Amino acid sequence: MYALVGLGNHGKRYQNTRHNIGYFVLDYLASKDKIPFKSGKGDYYYNELLINQQRVVLVKPTTYMNRSGLAVKQVIDYFPVEVADVMIICDDFNLPFGTIRVRNKGSAGGHNGLKSIMNHLHSEEFVRMRLGIGNQFSDAVSFVLDNFNRQEIARMEDFLPFSAEAIECWIKSGIDTTMNKYNRQFLQD
Repeated sequence: MYALVGLGNHGKRYQNTRHNIGYFVLDYLASKDKIPFKSGKGDYYYNELLINQQRVVLVKPTTYMNRSGLAVKQVIDYFPVEVADVMIICDDFNLPFGTIRVRNKGSAGGHNGLKSIMNHLHSEEFVRMRLGIGNQFSDAVSFVLDNFNRQEIARMEDFLPFSAEAIECWIKSGIDTTMNKYNRQFLQD
């Protein structure tokens, strides 16, 4: 079993913000099967589906970004999934919009959601998919909590399927193939 955890902030206020790109990817994956998310046995919503004949749980923490680790720990305690089979999908304002960077372990790189997950799991051994959202401003907090602009929304029509393709590659072919194929690739204007 695999777990895909899309990081974001729960609630209507944050629904269309750049910080919630992890939620956007999960919504895209779930929309294919038209199965709604439901409340989990903890601080998350979830959905289950098959990707490449593998059982996959899609998870949206409801703890807000800085406490995401609590929900991820609850998921690992409830579902039969190993830490190495968890992929965290999050924003990265240091990457140009449309860029994917996948790693099988590593530091939080300043991302508070990843820091929280590492603290709760006592591990860095989970896969992370960082999705570039760019940053045209010096105030990173305001930037990630702002809504996507019209141009970015239009480009999401390509970025979401591109991200889903990378996830499917990871489940089917493993981390090395996924990193070789998708890292440093980005969508052109």
